[in-house]
Amino acid sequence: MDAKKIITDGMIMIQNNKIIGVGKNLTPPKNSHTINLEGKHVYPSFIDPYTSFGVTLPTSKSNGRRNNDPQYGPSREGYYWNDHIRPETNVLTSFKYDDKNAKTYLDQGFGVVQTHFADGIARGTGMLIALSNTANNNTRLLDQSSAQFFSFEKSKASNQAYPTSLMGAMALLRQMYLDADWYVKGNTTSTDLSLEALQANKNLPQIFDAGSRINSIRADKVGDQFGIQYTLLGGGDEYERINEVKNTNATYIIPINFPDAYDTSDPYLSSLLSLGAMRYWNQAPTNPSVLAKNNIPFSITTHKLKKIDSFKDHILKAIENGLHPNDALAALTTVPAKIIGKENLLGVLKKDAYANFLITNGELFSKETIIYENWVLGKKYSVNPMDVQDLTGHYTLTINSKQYSVHLTGKPAKPKAEIKLDTLNIKNSTTYKDKWLTLVLAEDNKTKPSFITLTTRINEQGIFENKKAILSDGSITTFKLIKNDGVSDPKKEDDTKSKNIPYIAPVSYPNIAFGNTTLPKQQTLLITNATVWTNEADAILENTDVLIKDGKIASIGKNIKASNALIIDGTNKHLTTGIIDEHSHIAAAAINEAGHNSSAEVTIEDVVQPDDIDIYRNLAGGVTSIQILHGSANPIGGRSAIIKLKWGKRQKI
Repeated sequence: MDAKKIITDGMIMIQNNKIIGVGKNLTPPKNSHTINLEGKHVYPSFIDPYTSFGVTLPTSKSNGRRNNDPQYGPSREGYYWNDHIRPETNVLTSFKYDDKNAKTYLDQGFGVVQTHFADGIARGTGMLIALSNTANNNTRLLDQSSAQFFSFEKSKASNQAYPTSLMGAMALLRQMYLDADWYVKGNTTSTDLSLEALQANKNLPQIFDAGSRINSIRADKVGDQFGIQYTLLGGGDEYERINEVKNTNATYIIPINFPDAYDTSDPYLSSLLSLGAMRYWNQAPTNPSVLAKNNIPFSITTHKLKKIDSFKDHILKAIENGLHPNDALAALTTVPAKIIGKENLLGVLKKDAYANFLITNGELFSKETIIYENWVLGKKYSVNPMDVQDLTGHYTLTINSKQYSVHLTGKPAKPKAEIKLDTLNIKNSTTYKDKWLTLVLAEDNKTKPSFITLTTRINEQGIFENKKAILSDGSITTFKLIKNDGVSDPKKEDDTKSKNIPYIAPVSYPNIAFGNTTLPKQQTLLITNATVWTNEADAILENTDVLIKDGKIASIGKNIKASNALIIDGTNKHLTTGIIDEHSHIAAAAINEAGHNSSAEVTIEDVVQPDDIDIYRNLAGGVTSIQILHGSANPIGGRSAIIKLKWGKRQKI
């Protein structure tokens, strides 16, 4: 029924586009058409909550016209003062059902997608589309205002300059919410269609395209300020700081575009490959399992996959790296249904839910499992023919006195054959149609091409009948094709051996070169017998002890005693205050908000980047505190941030 409930030998009854009954020993209505699914498995169809299915997005409007006069004001009348705020956008106005793309989704097991116009900072509303090629848009459209979408990215449909940075985007979002509050309280007489839409959409699910773990935390910070709990589109790197991710209390939408292995054949290019990149390649497939083990609700999306038809391979990779199949199923059914507020209609097989389900030949998340049919709104979509005998296996083929070994692999409707005569590989072609199997074997004849053609019909019991062999000289004879039960498949044995979870490098803090294996903990320290440069009236103190407690200097003197302190021998060493850099641009994800002459509203605090390698390098040079400045692109650039440099520890965001 769903990821947690299973019915064996069950029944499912559907009428029109809904389920009218699920269970055992049900009594179907009169004149019902019965389909026997003995030996088959039935699952809810998948839901993708984050796509731009059927939508053509704008490309950059500026087309590289960097020398043109900048656009400071809006290009539209009656709407918000910034073009990148577009909550009034309704994706339905630009939607066109894409049959080809729908087929790809259906083949992978998806029955419903949520699509939206993925452009701008406030992007407007999305809608739910059932992937039914036999329906029309009126039937397919399950909800034309299913969620409201946001991001930190400007609209490509506008040249308006502001914002030019991440901190500007965060400031603009805050201003939008403040303006909306002012507007709703009746403090203006003019009409703003954008703020009207923002208010109208406020009770919808709010989905934020953050795109990375750290940007998810930034987005959550904005949401918390205004009492909004976003559902966050992550970046696949949540495992790096899973406790911070959990503290957002958000539900996540997680891409599974795991990176491909790097080509290390060129030693020079390999030397340029960073440890951080290698760690990401190794660790990213564990992200879904880490989220599940930490009880963080998440859905899985095809977003960012180069090809949607690679979806199953990526899911299997996540399972190989620790994701339980039940958690994978929940992430594709019940969780996305809950995100969009349709948990009683989608992602489950129960009475009154939409009749969206998959029929498979086995447990869903197995390499060998085949989806036969994907039913959407009670209509069948055939992925693979269900009535085709599965011929995969090992056989002995006998033609006259010659014995061949035959190994049939692939999908039931499109088998592939590996044929050997002793140790010689025999080239062949294989077709299987309308219960007839045809094998064409190439003979090793150096003077001219010659072939043997074999045909046989497979009956309902899987027995080969009407076997006929046409030899290369044109003569006709019979052949034997006997399945070798119990013969092991070396490739499958290798797959079984490799199903142990692969080695995963431990996460470091930060998760790049020179990261700590564990986060350092604050300790009581006693530095003894050092030369202490006080930078005070005491000047330089020889052979002096310094006690550090709770992160501060507790005592300076001689022969200091302290229990439970870590003793550091300072003999022949000098101790001085750390360097303070009052003008720095390191450890920030954005410098300069150049969209306005005055951007006093932005703050570097929003964009502190705690994993910047320059923190490590500055510490190595003796710097302990820095003031991160906003840059000098405009006369009034915004607020600075003063931070203590702590390598691997999250700075305040």
